[in-house]
Amino acid sequence: MRKEIPSADILIVDDQSPDGTADLVRENFEKDHHVILKVRENQKGLGGAIRFAMQHAVDSGYDFFMNLDGDFSHDPMQLPHLLSRIECDSDLDVVIGSRYAEGGKIVGWPLHRKWMSWLINRFAVTCLGLPVSDCSGSMRCYRVEALVRVNLQLLRVNGYAVLEEILLKLVQQGSRLSEVPITFTERQKGASKLTFREACRSCGQLLRMAWQR
Repeated sequence: MRKEIPSADILIVDDQSPDGTADLVRENFEKDHHVILKVRENQKGLGGAIRFAMQHAVDSGYDFFMNLDGDFSHDPMQLPHLLSRIECDSDLDVVIGSRYAEGGKIVGWPLHRKWMSWLINRFAVTCLGLPVSDCSGSMRCYRVEALVRVNLQLLRVNGYAVLEEILLKLVQQGSRLSEVPITFTERQKGASKLTFREACRSCGQLLRMAWQR
């Protein structure tokens, strides 16, 4: 990411994970003031980590907040396309790196994961009224002004469905969303935290959001 967007600050949020993420960052980026490590103690969950990172961007007065998976499933080389799109259109508040927009694709997923992801996205589009094709992908560029309007403290989801929740809140605030196609590549090492149990929990949270709209 440093190569693709040299002026960016890189925030790494670690929930004291046993994979040694925090130690690796300290060892390799101790003198790089553009790499910021935040370790959350006694807290877990993707939703909480994303909200924490967004709040840091708000409190620090950044113009844009970009999010992506840190396992190289998202290619950092695609980030400038998202940033360029939102910089060129002052009416845009969010640009999503989309696997399902024309030209987007998924590499390396088994068929059942593709179906599960597609069904979750179709549900979000239909029941939440989200005007994009990829509601569950985390590669995004947000205008921080829009995150201020949302009031991040009101977000409640602590799992994967936070990705749909933040889009829903933005749309309700009148934000305009756009997509650029990306290629998502399955990680080569490690295992996804999106288990069947977590997928079911996310579906329940989506149903709750749809009911409360």
